[in-house]
Amino acid sequence: MQWNLDQLRQFVATAELGSISAAARQLGKVQSAVSTAIALLEADLGVVLFDRSGHRAVLSDAGQLLLREARELLRQAHELDQRARSLADGSEPRLALAFDEALPYTALNALLGEISERFPELELTLLNGTATEVAEYVEQGRADIAFHFERGSLHDGFDQRHLGALPQGVFVASGHPLLRPDAVQRRDLARYRQLLMCAEDIDAIAYSPKIWRSDSFYTIAGMVAANLGWAVLPVHIAAYDDYPRPLRQVSCPALALPPLPVRMFWPLGRPLGATAQWIHIRFAELMRELP
Repeated sequence: MQWNLDQLRQFVATAELGSISAAARQLGKVQSAVSTAIALLEADLGVVLFDRSGHRAVLSDAGQLLLREARELLRQAHELDQRARSLADGSEPRLALAFDEALPYTALNALLGEISERFPELELTLLNGTATEVAEYVEQGRADIAFHFERGSLHDGFDQRHLGALPQGVFVASGHPLLRPDAVQRRDLARYRQLLMCAEDIDAIAYSPKIWRSDSFYTIAGMVAANLGWAVLPVHIAAYDDYPRPLRQVSCPALALPPLPVRMFWPLGRPLGATAQWIHIRFAELMRELP
C-alpha cells in the first residue's frame, strides 16, 4: 500500500469540484501534479476512479464507493492531528467532572456547550450528586475535579479555588402563613417547620425547633412546594417552574443571609491542565452572568 493522504485529498477535491483543473486551483498545485497523483492512486488501489471519456472527471462506480472511504479517512486524520495539537498545547486528553446537583442548570449547560466547541477532542465524563457525594467521587478517583456549594472545610487532601457565590433566601409555598406583605421576624419562622440542609455532617443554622433534614436542595424544594415547611434555598432552585406549587420568597431582613459560595477542588499536588484552568475561569464567569 503506497498511497498517502495527500493523494486522497486530491482525489476527493477532484470528485467534489468535477475537474482536475479546479482541484489543482483549490489545492494550489499544478494540474499535471494532481493528474499524476490520481493516476498513482488508481494504480496502487488497482481500480479506475474516474471515467475520463468526457470533458469532466466523472466518478466510476468504484470511485463513488471509495470516495466515502476517502472522506472518512481524511476526517479521522484531521481528528488525529487536532488531538495531537491539543495535547501539545497542554490540554488534557480526558476529564471526569463531578457537579453538585444544586448548581444552576443554565450555567452548567452553557459551560458544556462551550467545552464541546472549544475542546472537541476532549473525552469527557460527567458525574452528579450531592455536595458530599461529589467530594467522594474525587477521593475515590472517579472524578478529576468537582464543583459544589461550600458546606464546611475540605480535608488536607484537596486543593481548591473559589468560583463565586449565588444568592439564597427564605422560601415557602404559595398560601403559607409566612407569606405576607410585611417582613417576618425570626420568631415568626420559629412557629413553623424548617426544612434544613444537612451535608458533610454539617447542619445549616436552625431557626425553628421543628426540623426536617435532607442532603438535597431539590428534595427540600419539593417539600416546600408540598407545603411541608419553609426553607433557606438558593434563589435559582426556588425559581424553577416544575414544582407542584410555586415557591415564594419571604422577606426576613433579620436573617441577613449571605450568598452561598461555590468552589472547585481536585486532589492536592495534581496540576491543572489547560482545559481545567479554562473551565475554572469560564464557569465562574457564567455564574456571574446569571440573572
